[in-house]
Amino acid sequence: MGRWQDIVVGVDGSEGSQRALAWAAAEAHEHQAQLTLITAWTRPPAPVGPGYGSLRGYAETDFSRPAEHQLNEAIAAVLTEDTNLVLERVLIEGHPAPPLVEASTDADLLVVGSRGHGGFAGMLLGSVSQHVAAHAHCPVVVVR
Repeated sequence: MGRWQDIVVGVDGSEGSQRALAWAAAEAHEHQAQLTLITAWTRPPAPVGPGYGSLRGYAETDFSRPAEHQLNEAIAAVLTEDTNLVLERVLIEGHPAPPLVEASTDADLLVVGSRGHGGFAGMLLGSVSQHVAAHAHCPVVVVR
């Protein structure tokens, strides 16, 4: 295999994704590769019912801001030293698995944590890590 050019890592702010980010950053530094960080966010359900008034404010709200803040916090917490990494930050609305699999098409390596912020499903290995391990187009590293 030649020199790695792009390492993709899923970041959701969980401890598992922070360990995955640290591992991916070390590999990106070692291989002088770009590090692409993907954070997915979802729009909360619209408030409906008596007393909630107009949905105009809901429709105009930028719900990506908390995810962007979470991504920046993860970067600050994990990438504390200046490693001269080339970072690409990607915020995507929706479930994280499909965009991670799509990004794996052009990536040399995909890195995810073993468990993120998910609930009971996929307790041993999170549902996102299971999905990307089964469907990615490049090698996958699941960091515990």
